[in-house]
Amino acid sequence: MDELQTELSEETPVWAVFGDLMSALLGVFVLILVWVVGYQLQLSASLDEEIVRREQAEQRREALEVALADPLAMGRITVNEGRIGISGSVLFDLNSNVLQADGQTLLASLVRPLKTYLGSRRELLMISGFTDDLPIQRGNLQFEDNWELSAQRALTVTRALIEAGMPADLVFAAAFGDSQPVADNQNGKGRALNRRVEIAPVPRSSGDG
Repeated sequence: MDELQTELSEETPVWAVFGDLMSALLGVFVLILVWVVGYQLQLSASLDEEIVRREQAEQRREALEVALADPLAMGRITVNEGRIGISGSVLFDLNSNVLQADGQTLLASLVRPLKTYLGSRRELLMISGFTDDLPIQRGNLQFEDNWELSAQRALTVTRALIEAGMPADLVFAAAFGDSQPVADNQNGKGRALNRRVEIAPVPRSSGDG
């Protein structure tokens, strides 16, 4: 009997085990709570940053539309999400990178408002050439493919803007060929929309002056 009482007295009390278990559970709960609060703060910060980015993008779009109010009103250009679109038929003949007279005049009219828009902004203008998905006509040996045609058109527009007074360090050319259509290439209307040049403000890299 004495031995049994000794054994029972040497065992860990039930309440002590329960207390240790509750302490462990409380620790886990605190860790989870800290993680949740931290995640919520991080999510809130990311949301705030996204709101600021959207507001800045909207301000840039509005400033661009104000600067280009006249050509926009005349329907000579479009502005979509900050990108200025010019129909390829306004600038070039089919499968050509030779700027037409009307296109030359239009580009010259854009220089002043674009310079006004850029002002003190740390932005450059990316001049992008796009084509439809029809292959280059066999009789046209000047361009190997649509990539080359879109590149030459972008370069032509870039040079025309510079000749009209746009500082050369504020523009650069890019080519996309038929890789980014904005309409269906299965019909003539869609292909005409895809043959275009876009002028888009883009942030300067940290290494630019």
